Amino acid sequence: MEFPDVIPPLLIEFALTVAFSFVVGLEFRRYQRMNQYKFHFGSTRTFVLIGLLGFILYTLDATRVLFGIGLVLLGGMLLIYYWQLSSKEMLSLFSVLLALLIYLTGPVVSIFPSWFLILFIVSLILILGEKPLIHRISDKLAGEEITTLAKFLIISGVILPLLPDEPIAPMMPVTYDKVWLAVIIVSGFSYLSYLVNTYFFKSRSLMITGILGGLYSSTVATVVIGRRAHHLAEAGRFVSSALIMATAMMYIRLLVIIFLFSPSAGQRLLAPFSAAIVLSFAAMAALFRFRDNTPSPSEADVIKHPLELSTAIVFAISFMLFTSITQYVTSHYGGHGLNFLSIIVGFTDIDPFILSLLSGEFTVSSSAIVSSVILASGSNNLLKAIYAVALARNRSVRAAAIWLICLFAASILYAFKINT
Repeated sequence: MEFPDVIPPLLIEFALTVAFSFVVGLEFRRYQRMNQYKFHFGSTRTFVLIGLLGFILYTLDATRVLFGIGLVLLGGMLLIYYWQLSSKEMLSLFSVLLALLIYLTGPVVSIFPSWFLILFIVSLILILGEKPLIHRISDKLAGEEITTLAKFLIISGVILPLLPDEPIAPMMPVTYDKVWLAVIIVSGFSYLSYLVNTYFFKSRSLMITGILGGLYSSTVATVVIGRRAHHLAEAGRFVSSALIMATAMMYIRLLVIIFLFSPSAGQRLLAPFSAAIVLSFAAMAALFRFRDNTPSPSEADVIKHPLELSTAIVFAISFMLFTSITQYVTSHYGGHGLNFLSIIVGFTDIDPFILSLLSGEFTVSSSAIVSSVILASGSNNLLKAIYAVALARNRSVRAAAIWLICLFAASILYAFKINT
């Protein structure tokens, strides 16, 4: 902890140990009363004394032998206490572990920075105070989600550090680790969208589908909403707003990803993408100004995205494929060829293409790369307009289709302006 020199550091550490031990003790006492535990461990004063014991023994002896002895003695006493509880079939170790953590408060105050001390104490208080919430999350969490999380940890924490920082091949001017970093970032967005959609929004309205689906894939969200719109001919403002929202979220997702990979490109794309986002929200607001008596659709189809290693591998292959194609096109046809390629790629998955542009080293200017990103996202909007009209086959998507076509036209004009 860092404080002004006018206050003795030892006094500050002593006061903090007492204060935080007291606060946790109060919360523990409330926790016991709320759960109506007949047998309980100590009181608020007990916690303060345990915290002081740890602080004094830690401060007295620089070798920390006394502190270790105190920890062993306290652990022995707590073991006897737990043995008594277990004879009454109360097998929880919660009180014992909490008391040992309070014993460590003094060393935490003395050694660690202030942010860690606060995090340590707040974590203890939340664990005590949010028992019902923790139980609800535990009950809701599906068994396969732990496996899914393990898969994400594998691709981010195990595979990435093992990959070398060197180009894959002459025709593929991107490094192994950047390919997999792109996989992690895109998979992370998809996984976050899936978790929020699954555990926090049970209604799955059209607008929620547009928001969360756009974070995953605006094209997939458009397909889902378009299919649902086939039976919602009279709910045009809700359907079109959801489709526009999915595209706005696409631009937000792309901005975040681009800034992570290439801040310079992100700065140049901030203005056009921000304009697309703001105007999309304005278009949605305009749609809702024309109120009618049509009720809001209650549910939309679920966008399911359990993270799979096969999905990550397919994305990595797509990334490398687009890198090779981009390298060939830029080497033989320059910036004009890249612009033409970007429009074509917009009718496929644009994420691996855009990330390959930002990660590789190609023989084109930065302006050509920026215009290619704009063109790819613009032509993807045209694809979504086609999907929406083809799947809905009614007037509910008319406003959104017109807006998506306008965004495509604006992308063409902006890219042309950059290249001239």
